[in-house]
Amino acid sequence: MAQLNTQLLDDSTESVEKAAHIIKTGGVVAVPTETVYGLAADASNASAVNRIFEAKGRPNDHPLIIHVHSLEQAQQLAIDVPVYFQLLADAFWPGPLTMLLKKSAQVLDSVTGQLPSVGIRMPNHRLLQAVLTKGDFFVAAPSANPHKQLSPTTAKQVFNELYGKIDAVLDGGPCAVGLESTIIDLSQLDSVNRNNSVPKVLRAGPITAQQISAVLGINVKKYQTHDHQVPGNIEQHYQPKGTLKIVSSQQLLESLSAWPENSACLWFSNDVGKALAMAGEKSPINSVFRRISESKAEYAQALYNSLYQLDQQGFSTIYVERPPSSEQWSDVNDRLARASA
Repeated sequence: MAQLNTQLLDDSTESVEKAAHIIKTGGVVAVPTETVYGLAADASNASAVNRIFEAKGRPNDHPLIIHVHSLEQAQQLAIDVPVYFQLLADAFWPGPLTMLLKKSAQVLDSVTGQLPSVGIRMPNHRLLQAVLTKGDFFVAAPSANPHKQLSPTTAKQVFNELYGKIDAVLDGGPCAVGLESTIIDLSQLDSVNRNNSVPKVLRAGPITAQQISAVLGINVKKYQTHDHQVPGNIEQHYQPKGTLKIVSSQQLLESLSAWPENSACLWFSNDVGKALAMAGEKSPINSVFRRISESKAEYAQALYNSLYQLDQQGFSTIYVERPPSSEQWSDVNDRLARASA
């Protein structure tokens, strides 16, 4: 594929119109969502969808998520839709929840990796909603990163990593959530749930199984490692260029006295902060210790961007203080486990 002169578009009305036109005519545009930046192509255009795989270097059998601007669009893409769909859409759309449903004949096999189900999401970002509404289409849009690498949360990151491989990047500012959406599997249920199957979380995300259970009035299955073919479910994923190592707070404290030079660390606990303050000028040479928030939402929003910035500084090893293990943190822990695999 010949190198493209990738355009960087601002957040103006003219840019939204240009982005919609590029997608409408078979192009690929990196677009902002509240989770991470995505690579958007017309989901009804097989050649455009194939360009997503080429740009990312992603295997063609990996399914893509379709992004819509209305419930009517979503219902065109699915059949035998269970009653839970409307309840979850009312509660969490637009937002970081992807629902896996039985696909209709309208959905291309190339979008779903030949699978009988399709992941659908209504994103909560004004620019992407404007593009979708302007073009009156739905788009296939996986994260806008080279395959297995860090998902981008700013337009600049996408531009740096994918320049020449896509038509444009639409700059919608930093992503508010910072981690990929929750995926809930509704594809095993029929339209009135007669088979008594229970929805299950196939990808941990900002919306927890507990929150979903509260809306549906049943106990959905929490995220556990599995072999279902859904976006993000490969062992090595979301990885910085440097080696990432997860260490406990105690391991981190014990290592400070003999910390390796030219390495970086993301930490959050007060104990580590106190130890670093006491070290003062005796801190390791050519190393960076960066604090990341103890707040789950703030931590998630900053994680990929922090790792990207440390990558840009050339650190070969990045240590991360292990976060809490509660369900609320399951998406963070899932991403770190794959990043360190």
